[in-house]
Amino acid sequence: MQHPRNEDEHGLVEKAQRALVAIHLGQDEDALDQIAPTNAPQAGGAEETLGLMLLLFSECSAMVATLGDGGNAPVKVQVFDEEGEEVSIDQADPPVRTAVRTLLAEVHGNTEAAQEQVEIALASAAPEEVDSLVLQALRWTARLSVECLERGLPVADWINEALSD
Repeated sequence: MQHPRNEDEHGLVEKAQRALVAIHLGQDEDALDQIAPTNAPQAGGAEETLGLMLLLFSECSAMVATLGDGGNAPVKVQVFDEEGEEVSIDQADPPVRTAVRTLLAEVHGNTEAAQEQVEIALASAAPEEVDSLVLQALRWTARLSVECLERGLPVADWINEALSD
C-alpha cells in the first residue's frame, strides 16, 4: 500500500487515479482520455501505457491475494460472454483473455509473464482491443477495491483516494 517511488510512477498513479474516478462514474471514454499517453507512441507512449497496465494489474493481484486470505481462500476468475453466460478463457475476446492471463501471472508472482502478455497486446492488438484491455484493468481495479473496502481489507492509498469521493 505504498506511494509512488519516483516521478514517472507518480505520474502513472495520477493518471490511474483520474481514470479510476471516470470508471467509477461509468464514463469509459473519459477514463481512456485520462490515461492516453502523454507522449506520442513512438516517443515513449507505449512504455507509459505498459507501465500503467502493469501498475493496475499489480494492484489487482494484491487485492485478489488479500481477498483470498493470502492464498488460503481461493478466488475464482470467471469470464462471461455478451449474454452473461460463463465461457472458458479460450472462448473470451482477445483483450479479456490477455487481461485474465496477465492477472493470473501476477497473482502467481510471475511479473515477467504478466509484462510479456501486456507487451504482446500493445505491440499486436488493434487500438480498440488495447482500449478494451485498459478498461478491463480499470474495472477490475475499481471492483476489487470496492470489495476489499466493504470487507474492511486494505487497499493501496492511491486507489482509496481515487474512489473515496
